[in-house]
Amino acid sequence: MREQQEHDWPALWCVLAPVFRAGETYPLPRDVSEADAKRYWITSDGYNGVAIDGSGEIVGAYYLRPDQGGPGAHVCNAGYVIAKAARGRGLATPLCLQSQDRARAMGFRAMKFNLVVAANAAAIRAWKKAGMDIIGTTPNAFLLPDGHFVDAHIMYKAL
Repeated sequence: MREQQEHDWPALWCVLAPVFRAGETYPLPRDVSEADAKRYWITSDGYNGVAIDGSGEIVGAYYLRPDQGGPGAHVCNAGYVIAKAARGRGLATPLCLQSQDRARAMGFRAMKFNLVVAANAAAIRAWKKAGMDIIGTTPNAFLLPDGHFVDAHIMYKAL
């Protein structure tokens, strides 16, 4: 795992685009443009990390940034994506744990996920393994592509 570099974007977009297009986990339009996705993903007030496999390919990534400004800036927010070919290999939990280490080093005192789609059972398991707790649930907060509304969890961990 390392810090994302500008030259990583084309390969990272190839990982992000299918996830965003699927419309099952991120609150972005399924037809989000590459430019808008880049503005969403790349943080200027936090950190962007990537996980690289043995062949140098990006297999996962995350962003880390303040969840709020001012008096709430000590709590960070993070978002993760695992390349389709790398799913099921146990990468999400270590990626989350590494981001928590990075967050601590940056002075954050807690991590909060604002929208974890309840139907995303694999992510919920991974985040719980990384010490995150569900602290609330917003009913029917996320519209799946099939037209069904599902709950979304708020998850938290003191760092």
